[in-house]
Amino acid sequence: MTRASSRRPGPPTRTERGIPEATVARLPVYLRALTALSDNGIATASSEDLATAAGVNSAKLRKDLSYLGSYGTRGVGYDVEYLRYQIAREIGVTQDWAVVIVGIGNLGHALANYSGFGTRGFRIVALLDADPNLVGERIGDMEVRDFAQLEEIVETDRVSIGVITTPAGPAQEVCDRLVAAGVTSILNFAPVVLSVPDGVDIRKVDLSIELQILAYHEQRKSGEAALPQVPELPAMNGLTDLPSVGGGVGA
Repeated sequence: MTRASSRRPGPPTRTERGIPEATVARLPVYLRALTALSDNGIATASSEDLATAAGVNSAKLRKDLSYLGSYGTRGVGYDVEYLRYQIAREIGVTQDWAVVIVGIGNLGHALANYSGFGTRGFRIVALLDADPNLVGERIGDMEVRDFAQLEEIVETDRVSIGVITTPAGPAQEVCDRLVAAGVTSILNFAPVVLSVPDGVDIRKVDLSIELQILAYHEQRKSGEAALPQVPELPAMNGLTDLPSVGGGVGA
């Protein structure tokens, strides 16, 4: 199949309904915050309360929610359960999405054992791996199946979301097989950038990059104390005192 080049970052885009992609990315955060408020028995919440729970500022939250409609009441706030349902409906988790996980190593095992998918609108229908030593292994109430069955599983269970947890090497081939089988959304945990054709949405989760970003912030917080001290250079009377640097090919 013809492979499209990896997408490059560009200006903020909007979904077909006109909601900015940045807002779409925050909707699941709002949903999680609303769920936590609901679990704590809170029936209504102000924009400030909800923004604090979601970790954003209230102006941004109000702007984001304005794309969905007018769900808040001035002086009262938001009905937590109603807004929770509206966001869940908007992002599509009020229905059941069939998901396959490909690559049942340590991370694949962890995802397969995660119990939160079912309560968030996702149904794991198959765990797939090409390693014959893993095929047949039981994880919870599921059995690891041969990756060769991918196409049959996608068609039978109407799978639209694939999760790749393989090493970097086979990840692109797995991605191509998923797309050819009809999967149109992919969550990629493999440490590699994958190319997909137009019409296929891909999200990348790279834990090492997230850790490196945290390391950057830790270094910034600690200031110059975290940086090695540069030794002082001896006083020099002129350029002729500089040592020779570089030189010919054999330098």
